Amino acid sequence: MKKDQTAGRAAYGDESMMLENQLCLPLYAAARRVVSGYTLFLKPLGITYTQYIVFLALWEYGDLSVGDLSEKLWLDSGTLTPLLKKLEQAGYVRRNRGTEDERVVFISLTEKGQALREEARPVPGCVAEKFPLSREEADQLYTLLYKVIRGIE
Repeated sequence: MKKDQTAGRAAYGDESMMLENQLCLPLYAAARRVVSGYTLFLKPLGITYTQYIVFLALWEYGDLSVGDLSEKLWLDSGTLTPLLKKLEQAGYVRRNRGTEDERVVFISLTEKGQALREEARPVPGCVAEKFPLSREEADQLYTLLYKVIRGIE
């Protein structure tokens, strides 16, 4: 660091405002790198990372309402709705109105959406190989990240 930059930082005397002390920066940078790592393996499948996590939820839980999907993925409906429309246009999902409440929209996988699961099966392992973490470190990070997510809600 240049001498004049150090002097400028010291003049403010507020370490809480120093870039190197911000938790948000490494979280943001790590998230971008992780998504980029997934994108490398998802691009050949023709899907984005956000579409991938939608598929993961539907593969695991089956049909879900848009509200439940939004809750599970921590995505707002403004992000989810256009994404689901694209997946429907591509033939991966169907959107159906609820029978009890027409305001509720349910998302279900088509055969094409179900078949994509087999093509995507290697993705988690391929991405994990790129991470410089042991299994134990990955488990610790997972636990800490969910603690942060749930603490901020």
